[in-house]
Formats: sequence, C-alpha cells, structure tokens
Amino acid sequence: MSHVLIIGCGVIGAAIAYELSLSGLEVTVLDRQPPAQAATGAALGVLMGAISHKIKGNAWQMRAASIKRYETLIPELEAVIMRRIPFNRQGILMLCFQEEDLAGWEKLAAVRSAQEWQLEIWNAAQLQSRCPQLNSEKITAAIYSPQDRQVDPVALTLALVEAAKHKGVQFHFGVTATGYYLDNADQRMYLQIENAQLSEKIKDVDWLVIAAGTGSTPLQWRQESTSRDRTPIALTFAPTQQAQSTPAVEIKPVLGQAIHMRVNQPLGDPNFQPVITGDDVHIVPCLSSQPMTDYWVGATVEFSANGQVVADATQLEKVKQQAIAFCPALAQAKIIRTWSGLRPRPEGQPAPIIRHVPGFDNILLATGHYRNGVLLAPATAEKIREIVMRGE
Repeated sequence: MSHVLIIGCGVIGAAIAYELSLSGLEVTVLDRQPPAQAATGAALGVLMGAISHKIKGNAWQMRAASIKRYETLIPELEAVIMRRIPFNRQGILMLCFQEEDLAGWEKLAAVRSAQEWQLEIWNAAQLQSRCPQLNSEKITAAIYSPQDRQVDPVALTLALVEAAKHKGVQFHFGVTATGYYLDNADQRMYLQIENAQLSEKIKDVDWLVIAAGTGSTPLQWRQESTSRDRTPIALTFAPTQQAQSTPAVEIKPVLGQAIHMRVNQPLGDPNFQPVITGDDVHIVPCLSSQPMTDYWVGATVEFSANGQVVADATQLEKVKQQAIAFCPALAQAKIIRTWSGLRPRPEGQPAPIIRHVPGFDNILLATGHYRNGVLLAPATAEKIREIVMRGE
C-alpha cells in the first residue's frame, strides 16, 4: 500500500487527503498551521460553475466535475461527522447593469442547455419580484444559475479533516517541512522536518503532494553535496540564494478583503437566499445564522506593491459601497468583522497547477488555484487520486 504525504491542509490538501483515503491508501498530512487557515480561512466559498464563461477544456471540465461532486460530497461528509455543513443550494444570481450586452449571456445559456446545465435570464420585472431588496434603477437584467452553490470553506475543510481521520489519515499540525531527499539504495523518499521525533514516524513515503498555496513558493530544488547514500538532487522548502537553485513553482500572493455584516431581518424573501453578485462583488448569505440576518460581502483583489501585499482600507470601503448601491438595506447593517487573506496566483501560467515537479516522478503539485480553490477542490483531489493510482 502506497504512503502519500501531503504538505498543506487548506481546502485543497484536506480534499486530497479525504479522496485518497477512500482508495485505501496510507495518507499523512502536515501543515505548519492548524487546518483551514490562509486562503481557505479567508475565502467566501462561492462555487461559480455554470455561470462562469468557461465552456470547454480543462477549465470547464474541472468546474463541472466539482459542482457535481459537491452534491454527493456534502451529504457524504455530514453522514460521517454527524452535523450540518453550511451549503447554500439556492444558486447564484448575477446582476447585469445598463452597459451589459445580454447577447453573450444568451449564447452561454444555449451552450449550458446543450451541456445539460441550466441558466435563466431574468428581466428587471422578474428580478424585482424575486429579489425586492435590490435597487433595480441601474440593473437591467440578471442571470440566475440554480445549479451553482456556496459552501462555508472553514466548515467544509474541518469536515474533510474529520472524515479523513475516520478513514485512518494521520494529521500533524505545527510542523514545518524543510526538505525531501531520495535514497539511492532503495529509491525511497525521506522527509526532513523541524521535529526529529515525528521525522522518525514518517520515515519514508511513496508520493509527496505539495498543496501549500502561497506556502509552495519557497519550494526549490538544487544540486548539493549530501551523504553518500543520498542523491545530489534535493528538494527543499527553504529559499536559497544559491545560483543553481531553481524554483519548482512561482506563486504570487493576491490579497482579498471581506466584511461580515448583520441586518435586522433577511434581505428580501427569507425563503430565497441565493448568492448575489454584481461588478465582481458578492453578497453571501450566512446559513449558520438563523434567522438569516448575517451576510458576507467581498472581496477585493489587491496585488503586491514593491514585493509586499498590504490590505488597503479604501479598497474594502469601495466593495462595501458597491454592495450597498445594489442592495441599499446593507447601509444600515452592523459590521461584525472584517478579514483578509492571500490567494495563490501562479506566475506566467494558468491556474491551477496540478502536475509533477520536473525531475521527480512521485512529487506532485496541487497549488496555485488563485480565486477558485474551494470551487476546484473536489476535481483537484480526483486528479491527484488518478495520478497516484496509475502509479500504483
């Protein structure tokens, strides 16, 4: 039975661990933080599948596969952990403003129909009837995607971890990996971590999966002098200034900020609470609040300046005002909290990165999902499972 080691326990690492556990593999997960931190802890969990403009190729196939898998995954996990996971099945509503050309949406709706997915185009009267909380002054239409979803990313990740533990997956948090080496004698890989006692327990593995998001950036490989029973090729997780070092993957952080807001009563019809999005601003109902009075609003897209990414309060205020513009009731909302996180954006290549590290047949990257980590987690886990099982 192969032993798979996963570095990183955000939603991607947790999903991979759970998926691999269903195949009877021995799985160990390490993270220097508790689960569901970093990008996962900051995400809104909006699952934009059918409503996206991706219509073919890997980009669409992964979205479609993930949306379908969520329909079975959520009840599957709930049956194991014996509690509900906040999962909004009421779809996504995208607002169209005065300058928007609906012809593109009509074409997309036709494509989705042929693919056996549903998109509805609502006129202003239909929108006002279904969502009276919206200011329709500048909204000419809306696209409703009833099959798209939203899930609480933290609750989902913790559920994946708990369910994977039931299947025998071992998790170790507060552990930093520093390197990985291939032994010449038996062709086994050995982990180097900042915990000698644990290092003895995880002495060798068959597969290494890097699912560390922005934490994947320090991953390097280089020629170095090692003991005679080790190969001269070493994979390290510590940045190095040596000229012969090569980054395995280049990930740039993109910051996102969001707000948790509370109103006195549900926005619009309490029985119809989809995710509402317009001008790339999301209003996300918090299903954990009963009655439905809490909403997440976000998120900003902030790139680094001079190598640093610092949250800009004016960007968050702009997102808040945009949300209020098409949902005026939010102007009276109480701010419960604000937060931010760094999304892992690949440099010079499309997201996500799911492939072998060059030169290593049994080291895989599952990282760089940028703004779609929660959406693509199930499909990513399935791709990793397929690669590992093919190598069995």
